Amino acid sequence: MSITVNLYYSGEHGNARKFAEEMESAGVADRIRAEKGNLRYEYFLSLGEPETVLLIDSWEDQEAIDRHHASPMMAEISALREKYDLHMKAERYRSDEDGFSDHDRNFIRT
Repeated sequence: MSITVNLYYSGEHGNARKFAEEMESAGVADRIRAEKGNLRYEYFLSLGEPETVLLIDSWEDQEAIDRHHASPMMAEISALREKYDLHMKAERYRSDEDGFSDHDRNFIRT
């Protein structure tokens, strides 16, 4: 069972987007993606809230998240959050081991 955390970063004057761009350009995001247990680390821009950026952050299990939180990278991430004066909202989800039902699959176009 994997764990996905949706982190909504918000700020002013485009700071959430600048934060995400610096995470990518500085290589921090790629280092996180290379961590053992990381399944996905990807930023998205909001059409409805232009001062908000969504990070979808997925991990194999809680142990992988705990290792990430204990890593030196967290200090870098925290410093960038402070630099851009960001506020956060978090949502946490666990994967459904059974996946989509046959009924749900009828509505998914692949």
